Amino acid sequence: MQHKIKGVVSQADLLIAHGSKPQSEYNNTNLFPGMYPTLFPYGIGGFEQSGQLVKVSMEKQVNYFFDLYGHKFRYHSSFMFVALNIIQRRKAHLHTHFTVKRRDFEHIASKLTSLSAGMLSNAADIVEEEGSLSKLSAKEKDAILLLKQVNTITSHVPGSHAAKIRAKSEIMSYVGSKGVPQLFLTINPSPHHNPVFQVMYGDETVNLDERYPQLVDSVTRSVRVAQDAVAASDFFDLSVTCIFEDLFGWDFKGGESCESGGILGVLEAFYGSCE
Repeated sequence: MQHKIKGVVSQADLLIAHGSKPQSEYNNTNLFPGMYPTLFPYGIGGFEQSGQLVKVSMEKQVNYFFDLYGHKFRYHSSFMFVALNIIQRRKAHLHTHFTVKRRDFEHIASKLTSLSAGMLSNAADIVEEEGSLSKLSAKEKDAILLLKQVNTITSHVPGSHAAKIRAKSEIMSYVGSKGVPQLFLTINPSPHHNPVFQVMYGDETVNLDERYPQLVDSVTRSVRVAQDAVAASDFFDLSVTCIFEDLFGWDFKGGESCESGGILGVLEAFYGSCE
């Protein structure tokens, strides 16, 4: 006698939460597991967890994710860009401040504290849409005129215009202290043709002991550079570090030239910036 059982086999569903209220980027450990369920399949492992014995910043944890075996984080199509966007915005929030002339401080400070977030938001929307200032209310006009008297300082935010001005000022300070630079050098290591990058990418067939290691074809090398931007960045950092340590004799830990120096002798100082 055979018994047949009719039933329904249920499978787990992927729940995508949605709502009209934006999620906070700060102290929200569920933000990234919710956005990237394929990267966080168990719904854990987000940033800024309250139960951590050792506090880890978001930037350090992102770098750790990029080094995990399998490289699923560094190969994801958008995780890298979303994480970088939030990190940059946090630096802007933390390191941006206002400066005013001393004689105007009391007046401007009292005016700024009287402004509301909604008032500034409405004024910003009208200006962004290239609308006429006549459409602004009296309070909103005062807000726009007031902000013209305030200078925004963002020199500690990487990539900002103020950061570039700060770099120029530091170079001029070096000139005043050490004299005019004796050598201008452009370092442009190419991961596309370098066997070291192929090893950092994960190609175990490359033998670095050979003078001319056998590499894959040019198209494959280009695809690898485009696919693994983290390995390309690590290769650039390694190349520049080795050039200054092994060729120029610079001790990065000590912040000075080693006693024996390098191919240019003992370096007094150097200043470098990435394009």
